[in-house]
Amino acid sequence: MMQAYSKADLVTPQLWNDKRFHTWNYEMREQFQGKVFKVMLDAGFTCPNRDGTIAAGGCTFCSARGSGDFAGKRRDDLITQFNMIRDLQHQKWPDAKYIGYFQAYTNTYAPVEKLREYYEAILTQPGVVGLSIATRPDCLPDDVVDYLAELNERTYLWIEMGLQTIHSSTSELINRAHDTECYYDAVARLRARGIRVCAHIIHGLPQETHEMMLATGRAVAGMDVQGIKIHLLHLMRKTPMVKQYEAGLLRFLERDEYVKLVVDTLELLPPSMVVHRLTGDAPRDLLIGPMWSLKKWEVLNAIDQELLSRNTWQGRLWEA
Repeated sequence: MMQAYSKADLVTPQLWNDKRFHTWNYEMREQFQGKVFKVMLDAGFTCPNRDGTIAAGGCTFCSARGSGDFAGKRRDDLITQFNMIRDLQHQKWPDAKYIGYFQAYTNTYAPVEKLREYYEAILTQPGVVGLSIATRPDCLPDDVVDYLAELNERTYLWIEMGLQTIHSSTSELINRAHDTECYYDAVARLRARGIRVCAHIIHGLPQETHEMMLATGRAVAGMDVQGIKIHLLHLMRKTPMVKQYEAGLLRFLERDEYVKLVVDTLELLPPSMVVHRLTGDAPRDLLIGPMWSLKKWEVLNAIDQELLSRNTWQGRLWEA
C-alpha cells in the first residue's frame, strides 16, 4: 500500500545551523564569528507607568525589579554589576564577547546626558561589542532617538520594546498605558534612523484566546522590526496581577499549549527576524505559576520537537 505524504513531508525545511528558527546565537555567530552573551544590567531607572507620569502601579505582570529579576543588583554601580554578571557567564563561555543589556525598568527614561553616561561606561568595557536597551515606545523623545542613532553608527545596537499584545482590551486590563499606534510610531521613528528593533510579546495574558495571541504574532510579522522575544506569562508574588488571578481573570497555559502557540507564531514570522527568546523563567521563590516554566530547557526542547514533528520552521507560513 502506498504511503501518504503531507505537503510538509515533501518540503526541505529551512535551517539555521541545526535549528528551525533564526536563533539569537546563530545571528551573533554570523555577526561576530563567535559566542556573544548579554550582560544584564539594572541602571536604576524607573518607569512612567509607575511614577505617576502617565499611570501608576505599572503593568500588572511586572515584578518589583521591573522585569530585571536576573540583572545585576541596583545597589551596585554599573561596572561592578557588569563584572559580576560577565564573570558568572564566563564560567560557561570563557571565550565569549558581550552585549551590555540595559534590562530593568525603562532604560531611555532619563535625560540624554544621563543615558550617555551609563551607555558609554559599558561600551568602554573590554570585549563589549554592542548594547541592547529595553524601553517603552512612549519614552523615545527626539533627542533620545538622535543619540541612539549616533550610537547605532558606532556600535551594534538593539532597542527592545515591549508590545506584549495588539489588543486594546488586554492592554487596558494589564495597565499597559499606551496603545498599539504608539508602538507603530516608535518603530517607524527608530527605523527611519536605521536602528534595529526587537518586539516583546507575551503569550498567556488574561482573557486572551489562542487566536488573539496569534494575531499579535501576525502583527509583529508585518512590522518593520528585526527581532522578537516571545515570553510566557509568569505570575509572580507581589504583582498587581495576583488580584486578577484571584478574581478568575487569568488561566495558566499548559506546557503543550504554550509549545504549540510558539510554533504557530514562528511559522508566521519572516525568516530574517532574529528570535531573541522563546520562553523565560522567573525566580523560583516569587513564581506562583505556571510551575512547569521552571524547567526551561525542557520547554525549549519541546519546541524543537514540535517543529520537527510538524516538519515546519520559522517563516513557513509567512507572506511578505
